[in-house]
Amino acid sequence: GSSIVFSSDRNALGLDETYLLYNYDCATGEITAITSGSHNFYSPSFSPDGKFITCTSNIDGAQNIWAMRTSDISKGTLPELHKVTRFSNENIKVKVEENVREADVFVIQSSCPPVSDNLMELLILIDALKFASAARITAVLPYFPYARSDKKDEARISITARLVADLLETAGADRVLTMTLHAPQILGFFRKPADQLLATPILSNYFKTKDLSNTTVVATDAGAAKFAGHFAKRLSVPMAIIDKRRFDDSEKAQSVALIGDVKGRDAIIYDDEIATGGSIKEAARILRDLGARTIRVGVTHPVFSGKALETLAAANLDELVVTDSIPIPPERAKQLPSLKVLSTAALFGDAILRIHGGRSISEMMD
Repeated sequence: GSSIVFSSDRNALGLDETYLLYNYDCATGEITAITSGSHNFYSPSFSPDGKFITCTSNIDGAQNIWAMRTSDISKGTLPELHKVTRFSNENIKVKVEENVREADVFVIQSSCPPVSDNLMELLILIDALKFASAARITAVLPYFPYARSDKKDEARISITARLVADLLETAGADRVLTMTLHAPQILGFFRKPADQLLATPILSNYFKTKDLSNTTVVATDAGAAKFAGHFAKRLSVPMAIIDKRRFDDSEKAQSVALIGDVKGRDAIIYDDEIATGGSIKEAARILRDLGARTIRVGVTHPVFSGKALETLAAANLDELVVTDSIPIPPERAKQLPSLKVLSTAALFGDAILRIHGGRSISEMMD
């Protein structure tokens, strides 16, 4: 649902303690207090043995997630529990600054430029925590690195997403928490527990605030049809599929046909990520050629590599809605007036509290 309970209790069971109930609006990202009082319930609050550490890729996003584990949102200041030193030879040193022995540690690091450096920083930090005797280490990866390398579709190549899963396990991660993988089978690469959150509720709740009476959800290709179908079902609207062909490794795809009807309708292109923006631009072109009235886009991961912002600006989209799984520098965001960024902090905050308290993650998907 859209409401999340935060408790001031510091025990794992938290019975008969004062609590605060906050409402999280997925459309606006606003958090408002509803009431407080005494109630008998299972508290999702962070206990004293829980530690939350952020790497350097998305400090603002980690701060927002950290705020979700405290009963006083204004006091959710993320403590600095480690120090990263980058040497002139490009080596990285990570030092954990406080005792984590027998602690339940959550380490957050998203995949954004420089991707390989950020991955290495995460692995070194996990290794340091393991040898500092942390009881459990959970790697929180809002955007999983190398997620698009998930299959062997050419001779003599690496399935790099599987390699990253192996590296996390070797470094010492006991479990992984991520969001909207490029392909669900990536979860099968792990020999440790791994949970995938979905941004579908956040994006669908936002679009539900719009007039959907004349709307069609559009999948960018056949591979995204199942993903987009779930989204269309949540919005109770029909779906169309673009027949897209990719002929080489240039990341350029060509849309050749459309299955479905968009003439005179409001189209919402739905996908898991935007890399160069070429697929979205091509999809927007074919939708306009076929008579779509407006074109909006809903995407989980704003990778925005290369000249993506220029490409998306040229696509003349009515609205581009993404999440904050990958940080977008303000100076880049200004290049796209149609850009809307939705917060995933409550989603990850709830999941972290559930993992820490031994509660079900699958309940979040109901």
